[in-house]
Amino acid sequence: MLAEERQELILKAAREQGSVKVNEIAERLGVSPVTVRRDVTSLVTSGLLDRVHGGATLPHSRAAAPTAGDAARPRAGGAEGPTVGMLVPSATYYFPEVVRGARDAVEAIGGRLVLGISRYHPTEDRDQVDQLLRGGVDGLLLTPSRAPGPGGEDAWMGQLPVPVVLVERRAEIGSGLEHLDRVASDHALGAAQAVRRLAGLDHRRILLVARLGSPTTPAVQAGYTAALAALGLTPPDPAGVQTPHPGEDPDGFDGAVARVVEAARTGAATAALVHNDQDALLLVSRLRAAGLDVPGDLALIAYDDEVAALADPPLSAIAPPKHEVGRTAVELLARRLVDGDESAPRHISLVPQLRLRATTGTGETDRDERSNLPVIERS
Repeated sequence: MLAEERQELILKAAREQGSVKVNEIAERLGVSPVTVRRDVTSLVTSGLLDRVHGGATLPHSRAAAPTAGDAARPRAGGAEGPTVGMLVPSATYYFPEVVRGARDAVEAIGGRLVLGISRYHPTEDRDQVDQLLRGGVDGLLLTPSRAPGPGGEDAWMGQLPVPVVLVERRAEIGSGLEHLDRVASDHALGAAQAVRRLAGLDHRRILLVARLGSPTTPAVQAGYTAALAALGLTPPDPAGVQTPHPGEDPDGFDGAVARVVEAARTGAATAALVHNDQDALLLVSRLRAAGLDVPGDLALIAYDDEVAALADPPLSAIAPPKHEVGRTAVELLARRLVDGDESAPRHISLVPQLRLRATTGTGETDRDERSNLPVIERS
């Protein structure tokens, strides 16, 4: 069982029982207590649980983020604001900060946030949304498991009986969702910032290492390719390496990492942009095991900045504005709840930050470098 699956089950148990005990969960899942403690620590760090002796509880300071099945319960504290349903594909990586941003914004208007989690299973998207609707939510913030593409398979999200805002997803023309409000990080610009920074450090052979199948990967690839072209740089050989999920295809992941290590060893690449943080941490470990230095043999910028600062050495990273994305999504939804269909839809892109640490060899750590491009908003 993958860590993400264990953590989802731990969250589910906590929501059903109010708390969980490490030893009981370990016995139920057939894993060691050490493994469960590690999972609980991750959930506590994400703000989804509070630690107590021998286990964890739901956060006591807030009544936010119950599961979809809890949506019909009375609002805590007699809140008079809207009940907002939120669908995310994961509660353990990237999206906890997006959820916190949405939760803070909903609570600021006296409302309540109700959470559904699909675990990147497209068939679960609709099931979770149906549960949220049965609970009586006033509006929906939707991050489907995949980016909505042409063909109309995802058109159902645009035909729901309550207002909808897409979050961290861009609907392609022909998807049937072009008319929806949406807010997303500009991942293409984030990738371009990383390439520009590496090129500014005199790197000319910059490799892209991207997670296979991630909805973010196409935008990162587009930004990487556009930045190389704008700078007059030629992609190295190999031009890019795609990494499968290490827990689902360990042999495929090992093969992909081996290609990156060989490119660094031969000088075919002197720098890399790596999406995502988890893959970047594993890559640094493999580079060191091969006797290579980071950033001496391969300068590196990770993409996501979830755990990059905790690496040894700390990884320079592109940090999407996750909290701001969640907050802005609620603002769009609140506007739509008031205006109905009278106002034009808004598509908002938010600019990521480049956070410089040890793996770019700048001699500076924990410094943010903002793009000089503004937030892009268009109707």
